[in-house]
Amino acid sequence: MENMAEEELLPLAKAEVEVAQVPAPAPTSASAPAPASAPGSAPTPASAPAPAPALAQAPALSPSLASAPEETESKRHISIQRQLADLEKLAFVSERDFDSASSLNSDNLDTGNKQACPLCPKEKLRACNSHKLRRHLQNLHWKVSVEFEGYRMCICHLPCRPVKPSVIGEQISSKMGAHYHCIICSATITRRTDMLGHVRRHVNKGETQSRYIAASAAKPPNEILKEADTDIQVCPNYSIPQKTDSYFNPKMKLNRQLIFCTLAALAEERKPLECLDAFGATGIMGLQWAKHLGNAVKVTINDLNENSVTLIQENCHLNKLKVVVDSKEKAEGDDGLEEGEEHLGDVKVTKMDANVLMHLRSFDFIHLDPFGTSVNYLDSAFRNIRNLGIVSVTSTDISSLYAKAQHVARRHYGCNIVRTEYYKELAARIVVAAVARAAARCNKGIEVLFAVALEHFVLVVVRVLRGPTSADETAKKIQYLIHCQWCEERIFQKDGNMVEENPYRQLPCNCHGSMPGKTAIELGPLWSSSLFNTGFLKRMLFESLHHGLDDIQTLIKTLIFESECTPQSQFSLHPSSNLNKQEESGVHTKTTDDTTTDNYIAQGKRKSNEMITNLAKRQKADTSTEHPPFYYNIHRHSIKGMNMPKLKKFLCYLSQAGFRVSRTHFDPMGVRTDAPLMQFKSILLKYSTPTYTGGQSEGQVQSAPEDTVADRVEISVNEKAEASSCRRW
Repeated sequence: MENMAEEELLPLAKAEVEVAQVPAPAPTSASAPAPASAPGSAPTPASAPAPAPALAQAPALSPSLASAPEETESKRHISIQRQLADLEKLAFVSERDFDSASSLNSDNLDTGNKQACPLCPKEKLRACNSHKLRRHLQNLHWKVSVEFEGYRMCICHLPCRPVKPSVIGEQISSKMGAHYHCIICSATITRRTDMLGHVRRHVNKGETQSRYIAASAAKPPNEILKEADTDIQVCPNYSIPQKTDSYFNPKMKLNRQLIFCTLAALAEERKPLECLDAFGATGIMGLQWAKHLGNAVKVTINDLNENSVTLIQENCHLNKLKVVVDSKEKAEGDDGLEEGEEHLGDVKVTKMDANVLMHLRSFDFIHLDPFGTSVNYLDSAFRNIRNLGIVSVTSTDISSLYAKAQHVARRHYGCNIVRTEYYKELAARIVVAAVARAAARCNKGIEVLFAVALEHFVLVVVRVLRGPTSADETAKKIQYLIHCQWCEERIFQKDGNMVEENPYRQLPCNCHGSMPGKTAIELGPLWSSSLFNTGFLKRMLFESLHHGLDDIQTLIKTLIFESECTPQSQFSLHPSSNLNKQEESGVHTKTTDDTTTDNYIAQGKRKSNEMITNLAKRQKADTSTEHPPFYYNIHRHSIKGMNMPKLKKFLCYLSQAGFRVSRTHFDPMGVRTDAPLMQFKSILLKYSTPTYTGGQSEGQVQSAPEDTVADRVEISVNEKAEASSCRRW
């Protein structure tokens, strides 16, 4: 049998044909066409010996792919070839090479030199001459193929993927659609772009041609990482969401430390706390809570993915924590515990949808960190949250929040935004407004403890206040913003039911009067009140010092300066005893005496009428101390041809002029101040030096009179407005 096969393959070049003996197919499978001659030659005569049984294979297995023994385990379609010559060989076969049950079309049996395409039915392409067939295979099959590891997945028109029949009158027509056959999973894909994405997903998951068959046999080991004295196992490619189920992002360490300090500050008010990490993934956040706060918290880590739940349980045992599943403590959780570690709290691990879990149980602290937006889980979070509890929301859909995808922001948050110089604070106020609306629907109000917007995420932490009165007060703080597109001056719309004839009058700038057309746009709805609570931030700073979180202390100090809107030189750290006792009774509290601790009530009870009255009075008294909204970028408003002063000196100049001023974490070159933009530019110009003088000091321009400075500022604004280089987002 081997001699007969060798005699038949003598005329062919070894580089073009690589055929190995494979096991004989099952009797039910049809035989595949074997290459009998070189391209362009006449078909083999009928008197030639029959092909070897070892070469007879099902039509789903290509002759050129039968060389590797491991590839025989996954049968591949004849449209998958290595070279164009291999595809041409399928067309030049004789009548004896086909079985009656062959899936190839029967036009190859035509007499003469006419052959049919092996990848097209007779309705699409009839038998034609060899030169025309080669052109057809090259132009309509080979050129539009998808390449993967040396193979080409050509487009196929055979009846492998039937389209749903369409009824036209009394006739039913079933058309066959063009498609590709996947070399990895044998799926059929219609479009080439979809096929490219399909193969790319296989590669991202590690399902390549060489590893797909034996993927279940060899599983890569998990890696053990350590963060804040907490050990966790992570899957391979843990930082790429497309490659793993349990996503772990090392860049979110700052976010996890902020939330830990928030929970630690809340644990000083009442114990124990029912805490929920709704999207656990690896469980790193809930494990840090249980390991460092001990019996002060009762942690529940939830995830819908079964692999993530298994990984969370393994990480609990790795950190010697008890695992509770369905109110039953697992026996293997006790094996990892030693005698001196009874203080470590239990961790309840659940596999449930986050919305269902938050509807079933009540919590004191809920953290939401899904992959993307959190708006789908806000209603469930505020349904059963206890009074004076805390809800923290982490949003990673920064493309929509930072005005890169405005239609997505309108769809998710119902908000109209554009790209501005203060876009990060705009994103934080969008999320707070969505949280406030969800709380108001549940007859609850909120108090924003702090809001942080960095490069990768937007974090909002709010305290929940029960009652329709608090809900109404919260809803009043959601307003629209009028933003000037030319000078980027902004102001919240005034409250009132009457429609204003000219809303441009509310803006402090005069851009609309000096330029034709519309110069302003309405943004929102946004949160218009304060974004920080100074008392709670100082308690967070104390907790970061107590637990040794050095990375987060600089950011918390910046938030404290920003909340008070004072320069950093005026900041003084209180003793730890006062910081530990500093409480904010639901709305605003900035005192450090011991009497504030009596304002807190038992867990789950409503506030008395006297307490509500005191909170309302305190809220009215602290309204004037709220930080001004938004900030100005000193580079955005610099004067052309002038060297602006250093940022620290400029903050001092604004403070000496009688304005409140501070830096902001939203922008390293941003200045938060209550000064109007015209005064901001006037002071900036006053202490700037011309670039052409070189050696002039900063004080030489100070001698200019105020009216001259104002004229120069107005002239510079008009020049920028007339120029096409003005930043109009």
